[in-house]
This record gives sequence, C-alpha cells and structure tokens, in this order.
Amino acid sequence: MSKHLKMLLRGTLPEDELKVLYSSYDIIGDIAIIKIPESIMHNKHVIGKMLIENMKNIKTVLNQSNSVSGEYRLRGVDFIAGQEKYLTIYKEFGCKFLVNVATSYFSPRLSTERLRISELVRSGESVLNMFAGVGTFSVVMVKKKPIRVLNIDSNLDAYILSVINSNINRAGQRIVSLHGDARKILQSPNYLNSFDRILLPLPERAHEFLDVALSSLKPSGGTLHFFSHVKSETKKNAVSDSETHVTRLLSKFDCSYQIDHTQIVRDVAPRIYQTVTDLFVRRK
Repeated sequence: MSKHLKMLLRGTLPEDELKVLYSSYDIIGDIAIIKIPESIMHNKHVIGKMLIENMKNIKTVLNQSNSVSGEYRLRGVDFIAGQEKYLTIYKEFGCKFLVNVATSYFSPRLSTERLRISELVRSGESVLNMFAGVGTFSVVMVKKKPIRVLNIDSNLDAYILSVINSNINRAGQRIVSLHGDARKILQSPNYLNSFDRILLPLPERAHEFLDVALSSLKPSGGTLHFFSHVKSETKKNAVSDSETHVTRLLSKFDCSYQIDHTQIVRDVAPRIYQTVTDLFVRRK
C-alpha cells in the first residue's frame, strides 16, 4: 500500500465524509479491498474509480462488507469498480500465490510473520501447518529451507489453492496437502510423534487443537508457533497477557515447555491483539 485513501480522495469527497473514511486498505495482487462506512456508501463508485485511476497495478476494487468470521474465516466482499473478479496472483518474497479473496482466508498483513518463521525453521525439519489456508506460510518456509511440510485445511477451496500454489512454486515434492479437519486427520497413527515444528495460525480456535498438536510432536519435543487473540487493556501489556494465556492453556497438559518469544502480529480491534508465541514443548 503506497498511498492512503484519504490523500487520494482529498478534494473529491467533502471533508465530513473524509473524516469517517478508513485510510488504509489491503492490496492482494491486482485487487484492492477497502472498508467503506455505511454513511458514505453512496460514493462507493467514486472511491473505487479514484483508486483504479491512481494505482496503476489495481484492476479491481472490492468493499469489505463484514469482518472475518465463520469456520473458514472469510470476509464478505462486494464488487465496486474495475474488473469484477475475486481471483488474483499475489507475490511475496519471490513466491507466487493464487488467491481467491472471496472463498479463502488470506491476509497480506502476515507477510512479515511468514518471513520471520521461515527464518527460524531448520534444515531437515518435518513441519506441520495445521490451518494452512492457501499455503503461504508453507511455501515461504520450503523456499527458504530444505524441509518437508504437511498442510491441513478444512476449506476445500483453500486446500485446492494450496496444492496449486505448491506446484506454482515447484515445492510440490516437499509439501503434502490434505483436506479435512485437523483433529480427525492427526488422530491417524501416521502422524503421531512425527513433527519437529507445528504452526497453529488460527488465533480464534488454536487453543482447541493443542492436544492433537502436542501428540503430533516428536517424543524429543518440538516448537509450536501458537497464534492467539488476546484482550489487553494496553498494547504494552499484550505480550505478557498472551504468555499468561499460553501458560494457563498448557497447565492442563502433562508437558514441559519454554517460551522463547512472543510478539504482537497486529491489532485486531480496540484492546484486542493477535499475538504469536514461539515455544519449545516436550511431553512427559
């Protein structure tokens, strides 16, 4: 995102409408996704046209009509301007991803986190991505290090795109993608005690899958990247509140662990933060 929406629209919309307009927006490939308040929805076509005219790489403008929700974490999007489409190619760190912004969860705002985790992975590791989506975390990791990754996702569209994205990036031999519920799949003896590193990038529900994640780690232990949504009165307390949350969850299991790092990934809502905790866990 190289320009703020308010800057682009200054002089086109009245000042009272500019005040309620969100400045930022997501760019995914050649699609821009913006949030237009209901009070200025009558100007949606003006806003969309201005974006396309001033951002030469943007072919489509969509309005996000509701927040991420539901089992598949989808955000409602409505067409505003340009070419009416929802499928695009997104590029990140030398990788290409086919993304359908209407049928599968994807956030460009996690790009820094994808790079960070890819740099922590060690050569030769066996990695499990329990909620893989379209496969972005996995492909970035595999392109960085010689590892093997198991993708799981219950969203059929996301699963199909993850297979396509593995092939686009010539990572198909090192990434296996499965469609289905992670809990059911990981109950198979094939996956018990199998992984050096596990990603749980589903902050709303990751805590529900801690038991199967722990049973999937190798007996010698392994690393979890545990994503959470944490409510905290101040941003400076979000990290400690997140670690308290993780500690409380792990106290229910017979394991030892060491928290190596926790950070805020992004703000989700007022006083609610998405965090990630890296920890080494060994079952007793």
